[in-house]
Amino acid sequence: ASICMGISVIKRSKKDLIWWQTLTIIFSLVTCILLLAYSALILTLCSLLRNILEYKNKLTVKWTFVLTLLGVIIGLYVNNRGIFGLLGIIATASYTTCIYITKNEQQMRYALVSNLILWGIHDAYVQAYPSVITKIILTVWTIIQIVRCRKSFRITSTEISH
Repeated sequence: ASICMGISVIKRSKKDLIWWQTLTIIFSLVTCILLLAYSALILTLCSLLRNILEYKNKLTVKWTFVLTLLGVIIGLYVNNRGIFGLLGIIATASYTTCIYITKNEQQMRYALVSNLILWGIHDAYVQAYPSVITKIILTVWTIIQIVRCRKSFRITSTEISH
């Protein structure tokens, strides 16, 4: 899952980014099941559906609303992690909204950083320490890619204007 996520942030199109993150989600489902993290499992299933719809260009405002609402309601109902279970709900709801709103992979990277941080705190609470370490590495890697893409954009913009 982590390798797929790492690959996703170097992609130059939103569609490629979504494809690799969909693979990440599929692998993450196994972790949720093994850790009995029911809220995370529901949110991960909603994320899988969201990514499939987005990949097929069928994520509408209606689907975004339904998946976000479904994730929040069911996530709250099955939350067995207290406030730490809420972090995943917040992370998933905000990222779902971001995927619908933006067509820009750079903005997706920004949203991913906050998503990784929230899920990293959740993972620390459920004692998924390898996941915490990976979230830290992925956060740093994503920030590096944000900076690299920003520099690349500046160079391209400067070259175009001359």
